[in-house]
Amino acid sequence: MNENIIESEEEIEVAQDESLGNGNEYDLDEIADVSIETIQGILSYFDVGEVTIDEYEGDEDELILDITGDDLGVLIGRYGRTLDALQFIVSTINFKKLGFRYPVVIDVEGYKNRQREKIESIAKSTARKAVSQDRDIAMRPMTPYERRLVHIALKDDPKVETESEGEGPNRHVVVKPL
Repeated sequence: MNENIIESEEEIEVAQDESLGNGNEYDLDEIADVSIETIQGILSYFDVGEVTIDEYEGDEDELILDITGDDLGVLIGRYGRTLDALQFIVSTINFKKLGFRYPVVIDVEGYKNRQREKIESIAKSTARKAVSQDRDIAMRPMTPYERRLVHIALKDDPKVETESEGEGPNRHVVVKPL
């Protein structure tokens, strides 16, 4: 495989996990600038009107870009799939332009934040269930981003461990009691 070609969200997820903490302040500014320029270029093809893109540094060493404006539902898409695709495209372009990977989360009007809170709640509930029933619990198939949220939500829970299993669209997290 050509090392400059990213073929799947899975490769970005792995690369992001490997590159955490490698950015400094200059890198974050550069990453934000390239990401925002890319998003604005993509949005020029949509009829979404004026938008604002706010940038934040996340709790897990990621850059969060939150897009706000009028009528942005088209950017979220059904079940957030359009938003996931936008994030994939921005991550791929960032890698090509910058030469390194850094986790960038694209959000639209806090949609992913609400989803993150929901997934963290489901993860903690699943962990309690795994412990109380003393058995492995397989969660529903999830995107790489959602699986990463589950792993992060449960990484400090001494009663369980998590593992991703399956292939492609059937890849899911299994929560195992210790």
